[in-house]
Amino acid sequence: MAAIHDLLQVGADDAIAVAGVDQPPLRYRDLRALVAGTAETLNRLGVGRNDRVAIVLPNGPAMATAFVSIANCATTAPLNPAYKRAEFDFYLADLGAKALVVEKHSESPAVEAARDEGIRIIELDTERSQPAGYFDLSSDGKPTPLAANQAGTAAAGDIALVLHTSGTTSRPKIVPLTHANVHASAKNIQATLGLQSADTCLNVMPLFHIHGLMAAVLAGLAAGASVFATPGFDALRFFAWLDEANATWYTAVPTMHQAILSRAARNKAAIERARLRFIRSSSSSLPVQVLTELEATFGVPVVEAYAMTEAAHQMTSNPLPPGIRKPGSVGCAAGPEVAIMQESGTALLSAGETGEVVIRGDNVTSGYENNPSANTVAFVNGWFRTGDQGAMDADGFLTITGRLKEIINRGGEKISPREVDEVLIDHAAVQQVVTFAIPHKSLGEEVAAAVVLTEGQQLDAGDLRAFAAERLAAFKVPRKIVIVDEIPKGATGKLQRIGLAEKLGLA
Repeated sequence: MAAIHDLLQVGADDAIAVAGVDQPPLRYRDLRALVAGTAETLNRLGVGRNDRVAIVLPNGPAMATAFVSIANCATTAPLNPAYKRAEFDFYLADLGAKALVVEKHSESPAVEAARDEGIRIIELDTERSQPAGYFDLSSDGKPTPLAANQAGTAAAGDIALVLHTSGTTSRPKIVPLTHANVHASAKNIQATLGLQSADTCLNVMPLFHIHGLMAAVLAGLAAGASVFATPGFDALRFFAWLDEANATWYTAVPTMHQAILSRAARNKAAIERARLRFIRSSSSSLPVQVLTELEATFGVPVVEAYAMTEAAHQMTSNPLPPGIRKPGSVGCAAGPEVAIMQESGTALLSAGETGEVVIRGDNVTSGYENNPSANTVAFVNGWFRTGDQGAMDADGFLTITGRLKEIINRGGEKISPREVDEVLIDHAAVQQVVTFAIPHKSLGEEVAAAVVLTEGQQLDAGDLRAFAAERLAAFKVPRKIVIVDEIPKGATGKLQRIGLAEKLGLA
């Protein structure tokens, strides 16, 4: 059997499983008891295997333990607590949720949305005096008897987790991930990072997102290690948490790493005390300049991984020392098979050739739910098409050149936004940059960039264009550069190129 239940059996009884800010830790013995008790409670309330339970909880230890406890016996559907009422209406209906788990006395609009849909509302109650992540569940609704085959612990083929794709250009698609998928992914990440029981992950990622759920929570638990679950990312509190957690690693998206670096000079003592052995970056491209600064600041290796929801997170990763790391690449296959395919989908390409990145393996979803047209496009000859463009070198290291949908088509000239990003961020005054397409009457699309300057720096957009013109072909130089205080981000902290022109009023 390969299920979440099996991952939770590794940790020693007295070892710390989950910790939180200013709370006593939860031991593995108590986590396993909590998981078993949750199954009994949910079964008594009529919720069992493959029944969908939407989870709307803030980041923290209880969100981490609720995820693993509910997934052990039902199907979890974590949702962003920041959603508005209309979004909850859509997601709860689209998921076919049987129950909604919220904090006790929650005022989330998800509660009314669930009530209107006739979805059972289950309240999760915690106490600060209890170990981090410990909770009780209760519901006003009457119990509903479960069929015998629906009760108890989920099996490898049951659905552990359902997530929606981001849906930036179309209706979000439902990605179902089986216990076998998430089990394989957690073990892949554990192996890549060499996680041991002595490790502690400082989690700053949102736990309604695959990155936090798989890399920070499940991969650590699969090693019998511990997870220090913060209330969410906060650059001002990061170094205090690093101290309190005594963390050996953390994983984050590039914008978070950059925010951490912006506070590093004020927190040298905490950095010197830290026992980090590596830093992980994933979910979007990490500029080489940021990787270099992170390693210089913390004195530990930074490994960049390549991941997506449909693969239950990790697909490739740079190895830790003594393995070879290639900054600028996302490493080599780290679990599933990875190849480069002609964009026509007809054949695989050789080393050095650019095409679409494709994957297959035990951690990859078998298909989008109730969406045969999307599956016809996404799957070809057993390979899943990621929608990313890239090339693999002779050593098997993958370099991503961009999202196929994000490639800027300027009158037939194809421009990779990432290439422009890498040039602009080389300017000493630039802290953050994202290149994107804006509409053009005759060319169709034109190149634009949004830039955040390093604190205390000043720079004219014209000067930055001149800097780029010395390093890029003329057609790749952004015709429009906007200097902003902050670049709009998605819910998980990722910079999103698609739709940015509209958000910045440039469409």
